[in-house]
Amino acid sequence: MSMFSNLRRAVRRGYRRAVDLSHPARSPLGSAVVNCVVYQGGVRQDGCADAGEALRRVRKTGDAFVWIGLHEPSQTELAGLAELFGLHPLAVEDAVHAHQRPKIERYDETLFAVLKTVRYVEHEELTATSEVVETGELMAFAGDDFVITIRHGGRGTLGPVREALEADPDHLAKGPVTVLHAIADHVVDEYVAVTDAVQNDIDAVETMVFSEHGGRGDAGRIYQLKRELLELRRAVAPLSRPLQQLSTQPIPVIPPEMRTYFRDVADHLTRATDQIGAYDALLDSILQAHLAQVTVAQNEDMRKITAWAAIVAVPTMVCGVYGMNFDNMPELHWTYGYPFVVGVMAVACFVIHRGFRRNGWL
Repeated sequence: MSMFSNLRRAVRRGYRRAVDLSHPARSPLGSAVVNCVVYQGGVRQDGCADAGEALRRVRKTGDAFVWIGLHEPSQTELAGLAELFGLHPLAVEDAVHAHQRPKIERYDETLFAVLKTVRYVEHEELTATSEVVETGELMAFAGDDFVITIRHGGRGTLGPVREALEADPDHLAKGPVTVLHAIADHVVDEYVAVTDAVQNDIDAVETMVFSEHGGRGDAGRIYQLKRELLELRRAVAPLSRPLQQLSTQPIPVIPPEMRTYFRDVADHLTRATDQIGAYDALLDSILQAHLAQVTVAQNEDMRKITAWAAIVAVPTMVCGVYGMNFDNMPELHWTYGYPFVVGVMAVACFVIHRGFRRNGWL
């Protein structure tokens, strides 16, 4: 089992997506802005200096949109963009402060999405303190002619998403909603990948629990895995209803042809949610089986202790009787009294020991 787990981990490392470290445009609005790009007809345009200039170019042409990427902006840094693009104050407040619940909300003609990014933490062996799932936060504003993405934490880069979209100009030409779909699809695909990776840890724990020499310390690993699975569920489960709404309900920002794409993302999310629920139920069963094994082992220990106590009770009783120091006791001054009593105790202990062995107590 460990050989196949190591092989799967090596394959995942080999196919891990590259991290986009390039920041081709820096805006005067603040250091939090790491990308400001105008797309016209699905093609990336050069010469974008700041968000204000980009918005003027977009609204002048009428068939373009701007994508602005930020990393952990402050309230001041986001205030200029909020005024420029007409973002709702409540959504801006949520975007500045991380640790929001995953959701997709509509403010007039703007969609605001909060997504939890997840990453599987590689480890050689699962312990009671191992970190299995690492989470981050990704937020996005999508309007008629703009997309603003905000990333919290060191994970969740959108470099691969941008590259994939720019490689398909026809799809990107459909507007800012294509970016929102691509981001949601990327995040949900990571959910599926992480849930598949967690299965290796569950298989390892299951193997250890049901092995011939399953340790009694496996409960800590099971609880740790359940806690990490709960962290994954908190990121995945809240998105089910919002994605269903995007794929079924008429929303002005989303063209009808894009609903099919969001429905596909919702299907992938359902798969991840079902897997997490199945894993949680399986861990409950493994934990119950482990506790039952511990109880059985403790009962066996108690039976052995009881059996040895019964064996020792025979010579203890005999020695106690002859240790009462009375003058008139049977066979007290007999020459062969001592070896006779020792022999009787040895035979009695042997018979009792054999009886316990025959009944499986020893």
